[in-house]
Amino acid sequence: MSVVQELKDKALEWGGISREEALLLVKSPLWELAEAADEIRRKKCGQRFDICTIINGKCGRCSEDCKYCAQSAHYQAGCGEGYGLLPTQKLLEGARYNEERGVLRYSIVTSGRKLSDREVEQVCESIRVIREKTNIQICVSFGLLEEKQFEKIKEAGASRVHCNLESSAGFFRQICTTHTYEDKIKTLQAAQRAGLSICSGGILGLGESMEDRIDMVLTARKLEVKSIPVNLLNPIPGTPLESRKPLTNEEAIRCVAVFRFLIPDAAIRLAGGRGLLGDKGKGCFQSGANAAISGDMLTTAGITVETDMDLMEELGFKVGLLQ
Repeated sequence: MSVVQELKDKALEWGGISREEALLLVKSPLWELAEAADEIRRKKCGQRFDICTIINGKCGRCSEDCKYCAQSAHYQAGCGEGYGLLPTQKLLEGARYNEERGVLRYSIVTSGRKLSDREVEQVCESIRVIREKTNIQICVSFGLLEEKQFEKIKEAGASRVHCNLESSAGFFRQICTTHTYEDKIKTLQAAQRAGLSICSGGILGLGESMEDRIDMVLTARKLEVKSIPVNLLNPIPGTPLESRKPLTNEEAIRCVAVFRFLIPDAAIRLAGGRGLLGDKGKGCFQSGANAAISGDMLTTAGITVETDMDLMEELGFKVGLLQ
């Protein structure tokens, strides 16, 4: 029996493999790995596919210096001016538009280190209205908030908080200096204490190693994260990472497959940068991925919901909420 097959059986039986075992998969035959990861996905998650969209609820003028981000005020990437929190009507229109197209989750994402208490109150009112007038699940990404703020957000009707780890603890300081990895972890834990589910993954192609990618997912596993966004760096002119080369299809497929071995029952969610792949992510959806952020991203174009729905039907998925 090959190493891939041995580790597949272990992942299915024990709920994941170790760091050392995951590193054994880095040079394993790609298509054997991909097929095994997809088998794990089928056995642990079935054919459900969790689809969400995001809206840029507050854009630009961000105080943080994340090197990949066009919204940072530290760089000249075209998003310096931005705008404040969108009004409730605008957020409601987006929620209705996406619900009508079969989207399950709608995430309001805001720039900046974190929302102020006043801004939290404003967006909580928007969440209440959306929940009253639609049935779509509301997710939020409001920065490094505290537990009391998350309690208000949950009471308003949100169900999930997103805060990406971005990479490993060891590599994080190379892409951001204005907040810490521990700040990220504390935010996720505060959201959990407030009774919200959490969504946290990262960006591939920042210059990190495969070990960094594995360590990021192991941190998510330790935090009991079950929704793992997998972004592929879209090098944006004006940011410090503008000259980095995007990942290839094969690199993306291997990463997704290894992540499936690490957290067999997760929603592995293809997110930003998917449109840079030649097959728009189809190979990843055949190699363990079972969720996606559809539509436009925060500052870049995405893949339409209609296109994604057609692809899910082609691949035999059924749209449905995953944990």
